[in-house]
Amino acid sequence: MKASTIRKFRPWVQALVFILFVVLLVAAGRINFLPSDLFFRLDPLVGLAGMLAARRFVLSMFIGGLIVLVLTLILGRVWCGWLCPLGTVIDWVPSHKPKPKEAELDSRWRKVKYFLLGLIVLLALLGNLSLIILDPITLIYRTVITAIWPSLVAIVSGAEQALVGLPLPGLLDAVVRFDNFLRSTVFPIYQPVFRLSGLAVLLFVVVLVLNAVRSRFWCRYLCPLGGLLGLLSKVSWLRRSTNNHCIACAKCARVCPTGTIDPKKDYASDPSECIMCLECAPACDKNAQEFHGYLAPALWQPYDPSFRQFLLSAGAAVTVVGLSKVLPQNKRTQPFLLRPPGAADPEFLSQCIRCGMCIQVCPTSGLQPSLTEAGWAGIWTPVLVPRLGYCDYSCNACGQVCPTGAIPKLTLEEKRQRVIGHAYVDRNRCLPWASGRSCITCEEMCPVSDKAIQLEEVEVLSSDGQLTTLQRPYVIQDRCIGCGICENNCPLSGQAAIQVYTPTDLGISLPW
Repeated sequence: MKASTIRKFRPWVQALVFILFVVLLVAAGRINFLPSDLFFRLDPLVGLAGMLAARRFVLSMFIGGLIVLVLTLILGRVWCGWLCPLGTVIDWVPSHKPKPKEAELDSRWRKVKYFLLGLIVLLALLGNLSLIILDPITLIYRTVITAIWPSLVAIVSGAEQALVGLPLPGLLDAVVRFDNFLRSTVFPIYQPVFRLSGLAVLLFVVVLVLNAVRSRFWCRYLCPLGGLLGLLSKVSWLRRSTNNHCIACAKCARVCPTGTIDPKKDYASDPSECIMCLECAPACDKNAQEFHGYLAPALWQPYDPSFRQFLLSAGAAVTVVGLSKVLPQNKRTQPFLLRPPGAADPEFLSQCIRCGMCIQVCPTSGLQPSLTEAGWAGIWTPVLVPRLGYCDYSCNACGQVCPTGAIPKLTLEEKRQRVIGHAYVDRNRCLPWASGRSCITCEEMCPVSDKAIQLEEVEVLSSDGQLTTLQRPYVIQDRCIGCGICENNCPLSGQAAIQVYTPTDLGISLPW
């Protein structure tokens, strides 16, 4: 089959793979016949960095990454041109076609992705996964779950509210049935709200806007996964070449999205930069292009990694790790650094790949991406923010979807025994303690069978001077697991009168 014919299938393959990506994202924690972390398993950079940092072997990630690596050895960077969800979105965005004189930018900028690749791998060797957020799969997944998906849920909910207000018979029942169907299948019960969603969108928009500078700018110059697959493509079997029918019309060079077809080299292409999109095939009407198998490695290019660049990446990695350890004393122990059940620092930091899957499946949106709570080494790792959402006593989804085991796969009974933190009552804000007003919300909401929050009956003078009996809450620390439902439901505005503190910080001096 001709390359120009095969190319016609590419948009359909991209669309189908992207639909699969979205389906797995939406259905995470809801279906079992397909692994919801499939794209992370297939990402060899995530697998390599994750296993290096955690110092352990993860079979599912090894097998998935190996499949993509073998595919690359045979067909070149087909992952980038046909399968990558981020690459597909970039292809859907209008791009700038550079003039021939602008091509000099390439040799300087193509080195960046190799620098980032070396930096991520070397950081992983030092137990730091902070820059895995630049992996394309984590980047697009994080953007969708923290910004795009919540926005879609809000838009649909707003449309439903608008329809309910219309004076049409039977419309209310139809809207309610439709909403119940959505909430039981694809939409979360609560409207998800995530911190750092603006930052995630900003990074994603920058990746797309850079298309206005060069087509596939991210893939050409910045993508660390593209750098890894590009190095392997140096020895790939299938490659593009030109023959003596070439008349130097430059049509192929003008349509190449990665700018790898070089007029100075008889319109040959570097297999480490070619994403096998086959856009060049229909552009040539002289049959001057061929796709054949080769056994010899491709020539090393000036922009390919060098020993000097390796030393630069190593120096940057050591610097990043060193700076991440240099924190003021009062920042080294964060009292509100609450991790998912069973996860504990520092091991958690070297195992979490910042994929955001646990954040996606959390039914209350209590798990949020962190910024500085765990220092820069813990950027975008999940933390529980009880004021936004609690850890549901009947849910263990986060551990079930975690692709690396950073959050252990606990049974529901095991999860209920894992201590996330301990709650403390702020007597200066609690209504029964500070104002003499009745409130037992925290005790009522506590899910622990023996009730970690108890009530103490006392007699106090009311505001009108009458002696009255009042119930004051207090926490039995040995029973508290730190789920945060008490803090989440505290009726006070702003800071709750009961807050959950991380169990490693129980010795700190509390503010009351």
